[in-house]
Amino acid sequence: MPPAWTRRAFLATATALLGVQPARADDEFAALRQRWCGLVLGTGFDPGAEPYAGVLRRTGAAARLHRGRMSPGPASLWPDAPFDPPAGITLSCTRLLTMARAYIQPGTGLTGDAGLLADTLAGLDHVHRTAYHAGAARYGNWWEWQIGTPRPLLDALALLYDAAGPARRADWLAAVGHFVPDAAVGPYTGTSTGANRVDLCRVVALHGILGASAGRTALARDALSPVFRLVDHGDGLYADGSFLQHTSVAYTGTYGQVLLDGLARLFALLRGSSWDVTDPGRRTVHDSVERAFAPLIHDGLVMDSVCGRAVSRGRTADGGVPQGARQRGHALIASIALLATGADPGERDRWHGMVKGWAARDPEPLRSDPQFGTADLACLAAVLDGPATPVPPAAGHRLFPAMDRAVHRRPRWTASLAMASDRITYYENGNGENPRGWHTGSGMLTWWGPGGADPYGDGFWPTVDPYRMPGTTVSAKRLADNEGGPWGAPRPAVRWVGGVTDGTYAAVGQHLKGLSSTLEAHKSWFFSDDAVVCLGAGITARDGVPAETVVDNRPLGADGDPRLTVDGRHRPERSAVFRGVRWAHLEGHGGWVFPGPGGAPIAVLRESRTGAWRDINAAGSAQPLTRRYLTLRHPHGTDPVAGSYAYVLLPGASSAEVAARAADGGGLTVLANSAACQAVGLGPSGVTAANFWSAGTVAGITVSAPASVLVHRRGRRAVLHLSEPPRTGAPVELTWHRPVRRVVAHDPAVRVRGTGAALRLTVEPGTACAAHRCEVDLGEQAVKPWDGRRTGRTFVE
Repeated sequence: MPPAWTRRAFLATATALLGVQPARADDEFAALRQRWCGLVLGTGFDPGAEPYAGVLRRTGAAARLHRGRMSPGPASLWPDAPFDPPAGITLSCTRLLTMARAYIQPGTGLTGDAGLLADTLAGLDHVHRTAYHAGAARYGNWWEWQIGTPRPLLDALALLYDAAGPARRADWLAAVGHFVPDAAVGPYTGTSTGANRVDLCRVVALHGILGASAGRTALARDALSPVFRLVDHGDGLYADGSFLQHTSVAYTGTYGQVLLDGLARLFALLRGSSWDVTDPGRRTVHDSVERAFAPLIHDGLVMDSVCGRAVSRGRTADGGVPQGARQRGHALIASIALLATGADPGERDRWHGMVKGWAARDPEPLRSDPQFGTADLACLAAVLDGPATPVPPAAGHRLFPAMDRAVHRRPRWTASLAMASDRITYYENGNGENPRGWHTGSGMLTWWGPGGADPYGDGFWPTVDPYRMPGTTVSAKRLADNEGGPWGAPRPAVRWVGGVTDGTYAAVGQHLKGLSSTLEAHKSWFFSDDAVVCLGAGITARDGVPAETVVDNRPLGADGDPRLTVDGRHRPERSAVFRGVRWAHLEGHGGWVFPGPGGAPIAVLRESRTGAWRDINAAGSAQPLTRRYLTLRHPHGTDPVAGSYAYVLLPGASSAEVAARAADGGGLTVLANSAACQAVGLGPSGVTAANFWSAGTVAGITVSAPASVLVHRRGRRAVLHLSEPPRTGAPVELTWHRPVRRVVAHDPAVRVRGTGAALRLTVEPGTACAAHRCEVDLGEQAVKPWDGRRTGRTFVE
């Protein structure tokens, strides 16, 4: 039995364990083992100070609970975690890692407890003997065998390296080698891509280090290189900042976080060693922080539109830590903080400023998030207590064409748009998760106002009407759970999805075909300084049921009942249909303007909805939740033909501001709203934006093929941007029927064919829906706004 552990004895032992100096200076593997323990447990913090002391107490309490409930049987270690399905093996190893932490770390109440050590080793032996050993047959989900189980198993082995002894270590490493052979990080294909590849490399690297295998450690390092390459299809990071996993799922917020976190840990582990990651391609990972990840974090949360089926993971049946958008955001922020430890000074300072800015605006303090252990907390503390100045969110627009997503950020609000195409799924389901996310990609538009509150974070997904996601156009046809198939299988047969942006304004469009329905529509969103202009046209269906556009479905919380004003009158009705509505305002949220002739028919519904996380996730809590909603709908009737809608979303606006906007139009002109073209003019900003669903002309802009065009006039200069959302790669001819004196600058993909009375361009767009730019000088006088009548050319009504 080891001697009693005093605080001084523990600190001396921990210093040796967590330091980077091995017992023998030439033992590089010992140094790496010790460094990994530091990454698992954290270094440089006072275990007696909060929040660390609280985390350590909770670790001890959890370990004590696990130890007391351990009951080895032929097919389980704990009765509630059977080894079939294999998720029970993963859960058992995770609990054993918690017990190992409690033994190693100070302040747990079990530090150095010989009985705890013996039970932990016995538990690991039992899992090895009965379920996870060389020669055992794999069953169920591959992930549990190759990633879920070996990650906590190897972490526990690293922490208990000496206590485990050489025979045990050899057995466990043989088991890991059986289920995760070197071939698992061979060809970059199948399940060995993106975030999964990084996790597999982490397993192989730890296997190499704990087994003192230079070759296997080098293999893990080298197998990371494919992850660094920007891709143009399938899993990984794209040049436009998109991130996909499972081929067709926008996954920046979950699998993307796993990728970033795993790489940050491997970079830190191997830094300065014989296996340092020196591939210059790793620059892609660093660039992705500001290009791919930061735009999707809002005041500490990561947007649900890039989290796939993880949106269904709220409170679990076992009462574990909730896994909402804010928890996912916090995990991503912690990953950025860890990656910053190996960043260049300039980018490290910028990232620290971003982290402090997110933390300052977050209503739930990062340091209080129960998902964090001492290691994450210590890493975050180094940033939050450091000298960096908090950075405010950058206003502007980010379009992610490769994953059919867009984010628009203004000083008072932020909006997120989710679409679907033959490249990107409507929604992802699988493993009993997210069976009713059907309409996520049907143009779901979510938005947040100032103050950091998250209306979608308080039981939204289990209680919202899944047929009425905000911003979508849908058929009321009933759908089955998991409609269309699992793992991102359901994708519409449409190509025109995407748009164009100059970084401030944007025109985004979606040719929508309903999931398992005949519904079809052309939807456009034009993002401006204070509004989102939403247009729909060509809305048809033959399902024999009503179709509707959900102008908004605003979560109000558990008992919220804010004042709704419609055309200046307070409307407290629970359910009503109003004709000729010109504007509406929801107290504390914002408003909507309906600019069409005679206004618009709007159905209003206030309701309380009850659901449970178990309804949308097999592992979720069955405890019922009740939340209130206000839904505004534009009905299109049963089996509509060429239906349409037009409304302007004004997030955060006051009732007076919305009324004024409805009265004077705010300079907005709807130039076209048809299945051929949708276009707006934003007078005060000098912007004309158009989505051409086919070749044609609007507002003096003619294109020879489907395209998205944005023209921004500023004085005597104008900048034109064009993209080709169908991604055919074929040249697009653009003529701007305006006098142009000369072209000032243009992208290499743009060829100038003429100036003078009109500007004529040929654009070679490529196949990535990239925006191509041309800046022109308009001459001595600024050109008057187009009125649609000054030439004999076609004007799309």
